[in-house]
Amino acid sequence: MPRSPSLLPLLLLLLLPGLVPGLGLRGAGVRRSDCGPCLPERCPAPARCPAPGIVARDECGCCAHCVGDEGASCGGPAGARCGPGLVCASRAAGAAPEGTGLCVCAQRGAVCGSDGRTYPSVCALLLRARYLPHAHPGHLHKARDGPCQFAPVIALPPRSAHNVTGAQVYLSCEVRAVPAPVITWRKITHSPEGIEVLEELPGDHVNIAVQVRGGPSDHEATAWILISPLKKEDEGVYQCHAANVLGEAVAHGTVMVLDLSRYKSPRSPAPAGRL
Repeated sequence: MPRSPSLLPLLLLLLLPGLVPGLGLRGAGVRRSDCGPCLPERCPAPARCPAPGIVARDECGCCAHCVGDEGASCGGPAGARCGPGLVCASRAAGAAPEGTGLCVCAQRGAVCGSDGRTYPSVCALLLRARYLPHAHPGHLHKARDGPCQFAPVIALPPRSAHNVTGAQVYLSCEVRAVPAPVITWRKITHSPEGIEVLEELPGDHVNIAVQVRGGPSDHEATAWILISPLKKEDEGVYQCHAANVLGEAVAHGTVMVLDLSRYKSPRSPAPAGRL
């Protein structure tokens, strides 16, 4: 006669969720057996969460309380907890009371949302999705890791400048873009036939220098053009041109030069000596 299968594995599977907190029924959204009935009238009045903070349910899914958002303090005697997706990271010694930390996102790094906005972390994106009015599930989600890509935008165009021959002038241009743009300077001139010509700089101009560096903010780049010593023929319109794979942008600044040689008075003859 064949032996019936043992019931021990089945009994273990049924008992395991009650023996190990956080598994089984709780994860499926069913209340824990040790929580008892939910009586909202016995819950403490929900206080307004300090910023940064979010409202969440307690471990029994009954009373509302505050949990820390990114940047909130956690741990310590008060036992503050971090919100979903966040972990409590220890701070540097002396930065906070002993035993306290800072809520940080478990998944670090900026992300691009389906709304075309860049979020500092996926936790920040999920928090916004949670509190958007008239939202539906999945309306806002991560589109890609890293910041959202966009065509160059001139954040600060070059300002017109003027000076005298022999001195110097410089123009600067700030550009925002992802991926990083290629920024070039060009001088607008006209051919004898009146056709507009763009001369890329510095070219063979020994008195012109061009420099580009990142900043001053994230996803920005700044380009300078320095003209020294200044000549009368350097007068004109200068174009800041920025481009990446998504597009381009331009801005202009004018340089005006006063030629001092035209205003020098003739040297007076020396006075005649006495006889």
